[in-house]
Amino acid sequence: MDHAARHSPARLALTVFLGVCALFTVLLMAPWATASGRSVAFVDALFTAISAVCVTGLTVVDTSTYWSAWGLVVILLAIKVGGFGVMTLASILGLAVSRRIGLTQRLLTASETRTDRLGEVGSLVRVVIVTSTSLELAVAALLFPRFLALGESLGTSAWHALFYGISAFNNAGFVPTPHGLAPHVGDWLLDLPIILGVFVGALGFPVILNILSTRRKGQRTWTRWSLHTKLTIVTSAWLVLAGWVLLAGLEWNNPDTFGPLPVGQKLIASLFAGTMPRSGGFSTVDVGSMHEGTWLVTDALMFVGGGSASTGGGIKVTTLAVMLLAILAEARGDKDIEAYGRRIPRDTLRVAIAVVFMSATTVLLGSLALLEISGESLDVVLFEVISAFATCGLSTGLTADLPDAGKYVLCALMFVGRTGSMTFAAALALRDRRRIVRFPEERPIIG
Repeated sequence: MDHAARHSPARLALTVFLGVCALFTVLLMAPWATASGRSVAFVDALFTAISAVCVTGLTVVDTSTYWSAWGLVVILLAIKVGGFGVMTLASILGLAVSRRIGLTQRLLTASETRTDRLGEVGSLVRVVIVTSTSLELAVAALLFPRFLALGESLGTSAWHALFYGISAFNNAGFVPTPHGLAPHVGDWLLDLPIILGVFVGALGFPVILNILSTRRKGQRTWTRWSLHTKLTIVTSAWLVLAGWVLLAGLEWNNPDTFGPLPVGQKLIASLFAGTMPRSGGFSTVDVGSMHEGTWLVTDALMFVGGGSASTGGGIKVTTLAVMLLAILAEARGDKDIEAYGRRIPRDTLRVAIAVVFMSATTVLLGSLALLEISGESLDVVLFEVISAFATCGLSTGLTADLPDAGKYVLCALMFVGRTGSMTFAAALALRDRRRIVRFPEERPIIG
């Protein structure tokens, strides 16, 4: 794996994810995976497997009723493996890009130690497993008493708490309960732990471990956090706040969503809806009944997604942060892009621009394909395409009604959205072509 991570990071990520998706597709096609005891159609098994492994949450069948208990276990394992794989592969790709053990040491101990070899991937994998599992169980522990209070049995409460804990931390959006979370809109005892799980999971493994290792050393947290950690947390917090305020304002009086709720429940419901575009994919109200303006805001939030090396999708919050900082520096006339006492290299901005352009192009092509296949309006198609590409999982209801060709398009978008930006960014960062002769500089007119 060291050799593959160093020399072929994109091939490593694509091969692993393709193999895992194929495995879970086969498992879901078994008769024992469905409640009816009949084998599911290949396209539906493939779609569910890719959605689970890519921790998206889009579904073509009702998760709680269509699949058997064993089928739900398979989906849960796919979510766990997919979320773990995303964090691990993204971190390994980071090691390949760094070409030194410095990143490994920062991930493991938040130190600045540097040596001249790749580092121990095995240690990294063990830490990812322990950290992610601990946080998933913590979310499940918060949810368990609430499910008991709702009248569920001890075993059912434990199962639902565990499923939601893993699904929330991995930003998967799959729900094991009938009608999902719609019956619990405004229930802060149930909604807040899920919001917390989604937010923490979307921060990314490097951020989580940087925070934990800094606290363990007894150091002042903020001053010892890396620039990546600071940018991720601050940008994520602002995006959640913006989503909360905008969605509350747009849907406050909508009789089909927040309108009938008391003020307190409206605030919780809007916070929930504003956090889920981080790539969470859960919903407590009917997304299809929201205003078109709400869809547009959600589109933008989903496109940004979560943090790097996280279970969240999208272009990543640090990409947005670097772009905004570059615009601010240009407006001020500054030569360097700076944040929190650090200078951001220009090649980082070039990678960010390339990732945004490639992501936007993918969304454009996916939207064109789905427009032709579905015949639906652009606003509905665009929402579904961005949700699939950003591995968010929110849906207006279009996905379940698509013909097979449309399902295959969304499968491709989910897979590309999960592996594409990660491997593409790594591939760009690994390119380091040195030229002895450089052409004369000339500035074209911009704007």
